[in-house]
Amino acid sequence: MRLWSIHPKYLDKAGLIALWREGLLAQKVLEGGTKGYRNHPQLVRFKGVKDSLKLIGSYLSIVYKEAEKRGYHFDKSKINYFNRRVGKKILITDHQIGYEIKHLKLKLIKRDRERYNKLSKIKKVDIHPLFKLTQGPIELWEKTR
Repeated sequence: MRLWSIHPKYLDKAGLIALWREGLLAQKVLEGGTKGYRNHPQLVRFKGVKDSLKLIGSYLSIVYKEAEKRGYHFDKSKINYFNRRVGKKILITDHQIGYEIKHLKLKLIKRDRERYNKLSKIKKVDIHPLFKLTQGPIELWEKTR
């Protein structure tokens, strides 16, 4: 499971579809509707905040909006708390964002060279609107290679 902290606009088609599915799985886990994935590291940042179901709903709403821009047909009714406006934000470190960009580039260089080239030219990457950038190391919940 990977719940990207970078803006979903940088993901290729396969990445955006995977993010949608994994976000829906995260929503189900946070509801207590699964046996597995309950202690997945990517969920730490959602579990540690009040209104985690509303936050994952906001997260998924942004993913949905990006898919809609691209002409994909994701089922909005699967988001329990659909909300395009993000109120509360979760802190995310600059080094985490850097790690995620490197991780995404490794995927894109194999799957979508054009998107890789565009991403490589960007100096300042936008983050997912649910997050607020702060200085710090790679997050403790991240499983690095």
